[in-house]
Amino acid sequence: IAVHRNRLSKENKQEALALLEQTSTMKRLFGFEKEDISSWHRLVCLLNRPTDPASLGIFRFLFGMLMALDITQERGLSHLDYKYLDGAPVCRFPLFNFLKPLPMDWMFFVYFVMFLGAVGIMLGCFYRLACLMFISSYWYVFFLDKTTWNNHSYLYGLIGFQLTLMDANRYWSLDGLRNPRKRNAHVPLWNYTVLRTQIFIVYFIAGVKKLDADWVEGYSMKYLAHHWLFDPFKLILPVELINLMVVHGGGLILDLTAGYLLFFDATRPVAFFFVSYFHCMNSQLFSIGMFSYTMLATSPLFCYPDWPRRFFGRFPEFLQPILPFVSPALIPSSSCVYPKPPSGSGEQQEEAHAAPKPTTPRLKHKFRAIFTILYIMEQFFLPYSHFLTAFTINVNTDSEPKQTSAQTFGRGIAGLKGKLRQTSLWVFTQSRRWKDHGDMLKQYATCLSENLPRFNISDPEIYFDIWVSINDRFQQRIFDPRVDLVKADWSPFRPNSWLMPLLVDLSPWRTKFEEIEGSLDNQTEVVFIADFPGLYLENFVSEDLGNTSVQVLEGLVNVEIVDEKKNYSLQPGEKMQIPAGAYHKVYTVSEGPSCYMYIYVNTTEAELQRNFTKLSELQEKVRNGTETEPLPPELQPLITGLDDQDSDHSVIDPVVRLFLKRQKRMQEVKKRREASMVERFQRFASKKYYSIRRGFLMTAIALRNLAVGLPPLEQLTREVAYANMKEPETETNQDERLKDEVGHGEL
Repeated sequence: IAVHRNRLSKENKQEALALLEQTSTMKRLFGFEKEDISSWHRLVCLLNRPTDPASLGIFRFLFGMLMALDITQERGLSHLDYKYLDGAPVCRFPLFNFLKPLPMDWMFFVYFVMFLGAVGIMLGCFYRLACLMFISSYWYVFFLDKTTWNNHSYLYGLIGFQLTLMDANRYWSLDGLRNPRKRNAHVPLWNYTVLRTQIFIVYFIAGVKKLDADWVEGYSMKYLAHHWLFDPFKLILPVELINLMVVHGGGLILDLTAGYLLFFDATRPVAFFFVSYFHCMNSQLFSIGMFSYTMLATSPLFCYPDWPRRFFGRFPEFLQPILPFVSPALIPSSSCVYPKPPSGSGEQQEEAHAAPKPTTPRLKHKFRAIFTILYIMEQFFLPYSHFLTAFTINVNTDSEPKQTSAQTFGRGIAGLKGKLRQTSLWVFTQSRRWKDHGDMLKQYATCLSENLPRFNISDPEIYFDIWVSINDRFQQRIFDPRVDLVKADWSPFRPNSWLMPLLVDLSPWRTKFEEIEGSLDNQTEVVFIADFPGLYLENFVSEDLGNTSVQVLEGLVNVEIVDEKKNYSLQPGEKMQIPAGAYHKVYTVSEGPSCYMYIYVNTTEAELQRNFTKLSELQEKVRNGTETEPLPPELQPLITGLDDQDSDHSVIDPVVRLFLKRQKRMQEVKKRREASMVERFQRFASKKYYSIRRGFLMTAIALRNLAVGLPPLEQLTREVAYANMKEPETETNQDERLKDEVGHGEL
């Protein structure tokens, strides 16, 4: 028997080798022959070729599960009532101005429909209906608020649309249990083609977008190299090289090559390692919800479609009833085009009788082939379609938003009957992501003009002076502060004159910024400013900044001290002291842009740090017994600690109070960083639990309100309070953080 088995094994190997020799190189690399794309008929047959549904079914399950989790988190179900406040004068930024949010309880219902759709996709239950429920509610919420847009949010909607047209419920689905004709049935090859191409585009276009000067020179994500995730690289490389080679160089190479490496058998294991490592790091570096995990779920799509059968076939038999199918017996599907069986030996003829009957392409097969080709072409075209909408080419889209590190300060001014009133830039808004997008700034100005009459401000004139530093460049204004945006012309299909260009000609100054910053001591700060001819910067120097000067780097400026009513002309290299506690104006009077820098010392903060150092030394002396004199009452907390019952009116010195609070925060941070993996997981799970819990409880309250009406106010208050319950420690930490939070003031 053993000899017979060896003989059969050798014969099988020889047959496999012979078959491999007959297979062309193109067939081994791409899975099809050149002849398969030589004519329209053959191409239709190729795209509708019967394929194993296993890999598609696993991806459907993972995508639905991740979207169900995403709805409670990044989509915002857990804090929906804070976002959609009924009757509140909130400015919103929909894609189309006629789109309005529904009443709050109905918005909870929309999210509930979205959640049911995601769960239906995951389970493959009433699959088409579930997909329609998900994408209809998802795209409505997506178009309702442009400030929440991310590249991956757009990707989720695209994948949901694709799955709606696919047969992803043919494997490991409840639909397959209800309908035997769908269970383990073939799916057409175009299902995999569209998904694989979409993911390839995600990687490749991201790589192409990184080929700009800012990314290649290491400015776009410069701050990332200091993250603890890059500590292993710091053992062999300095931070500067980690930033240039690992963060920027590695990200560029990975995005450009990931799609190719995942496609080919020989390079797929290497691609799996680097892609998985990349997405796991991103999940810790950025707050991007389920995106990293969704991209991890797409990687197996590039494997052979039957990989789940081989993978789950290794599990014990008693688990097979709850695991996906491992049987290779597939059912023919009308969605596929079946070729004629090959003619040959008797054994081949016998197998041919069991094979599906050959079919010819019908209209639906041709339509799906056309859809596949047009969809792929459209996805390659859209990233370069900026010429269709001129408003997208402004200061911020020269660098891809997700790759841009920007620092912003600004203010809005509303005019009434010739008098200027300075207002907060964030009035009536819940987000700050709109501030550097021209289309949303126009929407905000229109919203303000509609809401300000409620406060006895009629026919307001609204101007914006918003400054941004993009990728370590000069701080510069991005909108013309002389234009009243209420009356300003706006069209998405033509350039708008009030959008200021990015001063890319001044980018070489960034290397000098590093030299200037390196020459300063730890207490001295510097801000680099560039401005346009004919404009001026009005600034206020806080009294905390006791040593502030302005120095010109390029161009000509006039500095006006408002209170003194004096003007000073400065040329490149010249500088002057700026008085603290007063306004001044810096006019650009040269023909081209001017560049200058503020150099200042926060004297109040420096003095506070010196006091902290003295208190730390005193506390250490008391602890080790070298301090023999008794401490006065206002310094006693250095020994006893800060009692939570202590009021701000007690005898404790305010500096001591700040010092002890700072110590407490540092101890909490240290404790969190040194926590074990079990403690970190418990903290993570607890946070997610209370977030998801609140989302579902508030949804239940909203659905009850829609069904039977509002309960008495006391009952509703108790229900909301119960939904708002948080972990005690988390709640305390948040309150403490909010009390100590310090806003960013002007210079």
